[in-house]
Amino acid sequence: MIVILKKNASKESFSELRTKIESLGMTIHESQGEETLLWGLVGDTSKINIDQLRANDVVAEVRRIQEPYKATNRRMHPEDTVVDIGGVKIGGGNFQVIAGPCSIETAEQISEVARRVKGAGAGLLRGGAFKPRTSPYAFQGLEDEGLRLLLHAKEVTGLPIVTELMGTSDIGLFRDVDLIQIGARNMQNFRLLKEVGKLKTPILLKRGMSNTIEEWLMSAEYIMAGGNENVILCERGIRTFETAYRNTLDISAIPMLKEKTHLPVVVDPSHAAGIRNMVEPLSMAAIAAGADGLMIEVHNNPAVALCDGPQSITPDAFDTLMEKIRKTVSFFGKNM
Repeated sequence: MIVILKKNASKESFSELRTKIESLGMTIHESQGEETLLWGLVGDTSKINIDQLRANDVVAEVRRIQEPYKATNRRMHPEDTVVDIGGVKIGGGNFQVIAGPCSIETAEQISEVARRVKGAGAGLLRGGAFKPRTSPYAFQGLEDEGLRLLLHAKEVTGLPIVTELMGTSDIGLFRDVDLIQIGARNMQNFRLLKEVGKLKTPILLKRGMSNTIEEWLMSAEYIMAGGNENVILCERGIRTFETAYRNTLDISAIPMLKEKTHLPVVVDPSHAAGIRNMVEPLSMAAIAAGADGLMIEVHNNPAVALCDGPQSITPDAFDTLMEKIRKTVSFFGKNM
């Protein structure tokens, strides 16, 4: 349930109403907009007499929400959320490109890629230190050492960094990470979601391979319910019957999310298709559909990459792609 409050009411009136609502066992999530003050009521709202609530002098309107998510719901927070990642903003008309290798392999590799993607205009540097792989025999990442190399690349380039957290036991290692990624396989790892909800670090939440939009938003709700409101959603393709490419990029999810939630939406075209030649057209489609950013895999030598070489593009190809991205983003009226 959402309660829209009158702006000119006294603090005493607000306090009295809050006490009355909380006495019924409700939790209140407050959202202050430029024109309105909203209260989202979480709990058994059947205890509330809507007519009596509407009759209160400080109440302008009362609306019932049928969706189970509250903090992520655009009805509760009509204005777009802007997430600040080390001075780099995503959302609310701010578009960013996150770029870098799927996995960190050597100091030379991450340093070269970091330098090149910064030069091309990327706003954030990605790199996998801990890698969840389907096969236990595949390269699992350099782990602690990989994270150290990524942090060094951050020092050298000044780019905020993005990397994946796989378990609660590693949270202490991520103190200097600017944007923590929760991968598709962990989208419904609720214990992990609760723990990152206690952090102030922004979270990039990838959609699970077979999860609905509502399930995805409920996972974001776990993070926000813990107190961390800096959440970015990442569409990375879903599993369908099609076998011509790795996953099916759900372009429809972008405008649907824009209707349902105020959170920024980033698209990962590299993981979606798993084919480097499809990265550019999917990137253009994502921008046109309203995405707030892209996450693109770039490797200095994809032919010898230890992880996801077929979907990684070269730094030279990234230079060309960024020129097209800038023009397309500008055409649709976003800042980059």
